[in-house]
Amino acid sequence: MKVVVVGGGGREHAMASVLARTAEVVVTPGNPLIPGSVPDAATAIDADLFVIGPEQPMVDGLADELRAQGKLVVGPGIDGARLEGSKAWMKQVLVDAGVATARHGTFTADQLEPALAFLETLPGLYVVKTDGLAAGKGVVVTESLAEARDAVRDYLSGAAFGAAGTTCVIEEGLTGPELSVFALCDGTRSVFFGAAQDHKRIGDGDTGPNTGGMGAYSPVPVAGPDIVEGVIRDAIEPTLAALTAQGIDYRGFLFCGLMLTPDGPKVLEYNIRFGDPEAQAVLPRLTSDLAQHLFEAASGALVTPPTFTDDAMVCLVLAAEGYPQAPRTGDLIAGVDDAAALEGVTVFAAGVGSDDQQRPVTAGGRVLDVVGRGPDLATARARAYAGAAAISWPGLYLRQDIAAGAAGT
Repeated sequence: MKVVVVGGGGREHAMASVLARTAEVVVTPGNPLIPGSVPDAATAIDADLFVIGPEQPMVDGLADELRAQGKLVVGPGIDGARLEGSKAWMKQVLVDAGVATARHGTFTADQLEPALAFLETLPGLYVVKTDGLAAGKGVVVTESLAEARDAVRDYLSGAAFGAAGTTCVIEEGLTGPELSVFALCDGTRSVFFGAAQDHKRIGDGDTGPNTGGMGAYSPVPVAGPDIVEGVIRDAIEPTLAALTAQGIDYRGFLFCGLMLTPDGPKVLEYNIRFGDPEAQAVLPRLTSDLAQHLFEAASGALVTPPTFTDDAMVCLVLAAEGYPQAPRTGDLIAGVDDAAALEGVTVFAAGVGSDDQQRPVTAGGRVLDVVGRGPDLATARARAYAGAAAISWPGLYLRQDIAAGAAGT
């Protein structure tokens, strides 16, 4: 089977790596450290299956375009992609499906005063989100009413995220451990495809601004079978049914971001793809055939349940200086091969380019993902940090506390 993976980051590198166990894999556009990378557009490649990694191409309609060519595709069309492309629409789907979520309101650019008034009704932890895509950075979580007000003004005026923010969603802040649960859908059915916990904030101790994710680990000790089964039953399945009721044939990954609150799990958001960096911690744990699972989902006939190793994985994101606001690029990367040679260490390439001597250089905010594998989270974590220590470039930054609490370190 020939599979095309669309994208060029660490998630796509991880997907390609796991798919390559049983399939021929091409990655477009990829990057210099992802094997099988080609510059050709996905629509110009002939293959048995297409897997779209990032959200933007799906929101822009790439899955529809490929399906119009008769291709099998993992990834929703424009209609289903609204789950991530519009947080306001996603919230309405949750309400219609009866899925537990935070109290919220949606406001447009001409509703500044009602938006500020809604903030006053919240209990003291405020969440302000762009309606549209903002590369994982369009969320402000704060206990400061003044900061929340400033965020609302910046979003609705377009000053912060342009058109993506001129409609915003304001939510009651929830408390508890966060959890990412993944399902693979074939239009009518879904199967559980792993769980992970991500670390969104830039700084140790979950401080500083949100990022696209600074690290993740899997499995998650607090997410036992009862929690996972409840999420599938009470969130994933009702959501898929609500989409089907609207005539949406959703084939692809469904990423359910949850907060395990004292009142039970509540959905924070849905994403229309596998998470990044969660994919790097979850997909390598798969012991069954990823290509087969994805082919079945794209064909509308999921029959094979996925299986996972009991081994733990911890993923560390190595970021460029200045990330997330203004990452510096063009710095020479050293030590990738040394890291990958260590026991239980894998390196996935995210924001990587090449210089005029074809050497790897930083080309984005999140540059590399170092994944440690072990029989438990503590071992996996130690191996990941050993791998990260072997890599260098000027200004390299990583958090030092990824999975520390879960690993008991």
